[in-house]
Amino acid sequence: MKKETRVTHHPKVKLLEGNESLIGPVYRSVKFTFPDLDSASTKQAQTDGFGYTRDSNPTTRQLELLVSELQGRDDAICVSTGMAAIWLATLSNLSVGDRVVFFVESYKPSRSMIKDRLPQFGINFSMLSVHDLDAISEVFGRDDTKLVLFESPTNPMVQIPDLGAIVELAKKHNVKTVLDNTFGGLHNHGNYEIDFFVHSLTKYASGHGDVMGGIVIGDRKQIKKIKPWAVNMGATLDPGAAYLILRGLRTYYLRFQRHSETALVVARFLQEHACIERVYYPGLENDPGHELAVQQMDAFGAVLSFNLKGDSQVAKNFIDALELFSTVASIGSTESLVAPVKLYFASDLSDKELSQVGITNSTIRLSVGLEDAGDLISDIEQALDQALPPIAPAHEIHSFD
Repeated sequence: MKKETRVTHHPKVKLLEGNESLIGPVYRSVKFTFPDLDSASTKQAQTDGFGYTRDSNPTTRQLELLVSELQGRDDAICVSTGMAAIWLATLSNLSVGDRVVFFVESYKPSRSMIKDRLPQFGINFSMLSVHDLDAISEVFGRDDTKLVLFESPTNPMVQIPDLGAIVELAKKHNVKTVLDNTFGGLHNHGNYEIDFFVHSLTKYASGHGDVMGGIVIGDRKQIKKIKPWAVNMGATLDPGAAYLILRGLRTYYLRFQRHSETALVVARFLQEHACIERVYYPGLENDPGHELAVQQMDAFGAVLSFNLKGDSQVAKNFIDALELFSTVASIGSTESLVAPVKLYFASDLSDKELSQVGITNSTIRLSVGLEDAGDLISDIEQALDQALPPIAPAHEIHSFD
């Protein structure tokens, strides 16, 4: 064989029988083949084999099987981002004239998808409050209502919907349920009869802020039904990204527990601080969603929000003064992150809707990382000192009227 040919047809390296790699290989190949056409045409080859990575890939398949098991289901489809997962789970279950229900307490890009883009496909929508069960029951009872997209906890105000009640109403009226479970985590909510779970694998699953991915999880029959949509859309997860997410998942439980423990410490500190008006975190005993969260979740995650006593300039000053928190609209990384809620996540909401959700001009969202809790609190404290003047005790306040 000439060397010009050899650089295209590489030597094969095969492991001896019983000689296995502890870490699964990354199958970078776009194409897979069989020794002959008869082998490629068998039923097993068609169902479990690999031909083209846009359809399936061994590395991404390993990730699908692992994550679906963590979520308590038996199948999944990996895609390139969390939003690709939301699009796939939503659009593949809707037709012209159908209605989708979603909520004001939700991720801004999801709201944008439904309000700004799905109407172009002849799909109608109703935006409600996730806590208004009467309104949810009423709209679920409409003949054209086919699907509900919701979150738990909600983004960005980490509120807790009553999953049992919503799922029961959806089942009663034959409405498909799609839960964006990114904030909840891969190990939570699997005991509810939800049709499809979607996750941004960029967040807790990867955990290191260096790879993007998304996934739709469900039972095998429903996943098989929407699989052609995923293949035709072409939103394939790269096998290299799948490998990085698989690597991140090895420490998933350790990280989620540490995130949750530190976030609770930070939330309790903020709750007692004179410069903070209100803290939103379901791990706090006085949080309106605490009781439901205890019933529905194992640990409460990295994300908390709070309202500063001040205006948007105070919020800006606080964010700019932080040293250990990076200003980024993401969550679930090893490093701590901060974002101004109204500016980043709520610019499309009316004043009435902002009030309904609890968002003010000075609402801040934190994603607590894996740093030492004391260091994070010290950083928050010094940023608060810079952003807001000290609040004097009542007996030191003088009137000059």
